This record gives sequence, structure tokens and C-alpha cells, in this order.
Amino acid sequence: MTLASLLFAFLAGALHVFIFTMESLTWTRPATWKRFGVASQSDAETTRPLAYNQGFYNLFLAIGAFIGTGLVAFGGAGSTQAVAGWTLIFSCCGSMLLAAAVLAFTGRKYLRPAVTQGTMPLFAVVLGLLATLQ
Repeated sequence: MTLASLLFAFLAGALHVFIFTMESLTWTRPATWKRFGVASQSDAETTRPLAYNQGFYNLFLAIGAFIGTGLVAFGGAGSTQAVAGWTLIFSCCGSMLLAAAVLAFTGRKYLRPAVTQGTMPLFAVVLGLLATLQ
């Protein structure tokens, strides 16, 4: 369970780095803003600061998931290092999961991106809980 949880936490982090790239680095490219349902280049320019900031939220969650994964992977079971790692995984992946839930409840058209955004953190959290409760 631990290895599977760490894999899903790592993958969730990687996805959020990709989201960071789109929101903070390539937001004004048509392929990116169209993916997010933005209506025009002008709207993409207007929303650029908002997307830029949001991208960094995603990056920071990803970094936390990566650090947590490393701490658990290289710390002994029950060690302070592993406890810190699980805390980061549960906090960062839990935040990713809750953000996906908010997105899902925003409207039906956001259900698919919410599932994409929330599946890996869900598995990371559930499998991590099962691993730590054994």
C-alpha cells in the first residue's frame, strides 16, 4: 500500500507541475487558454495574472507531494522523517483532492477536469491511510 500511495502522490505532483506550466507559463497560448475554456486571446490576457497566481498554488502543492514522497520513501517506518512525509502527502494531496471537489461542484462542464485533477490524489490519500493504519 505504501508504494502505491507514493506512486500516486508522485503522479499527482507531476500533474500539478503540468498544470502550473499551463497556468503560469503558457496561459496566453491559444492551445492553453482554449483547454481552460477561455473565450478569446483578449480574455486570456485579462485573466493572465489570476492564472499565473493559481499556477503557483499548483506548483507548491506538487513540491509538497514530492518532498513528502521522498521523506516516506527514504525514512524508516514510523520515523520522524516518515511521519513528516505522510503529513505532507496528506496535506498536499488532500488539498488537491478538495480543490477537485470544488471544481466538480462548480458545474457539470467541469466534471471531467475535476476527475482528472482529483483521481491520483484520492488514491494517494486512501492508500496512504490504509498503509499508515496497518
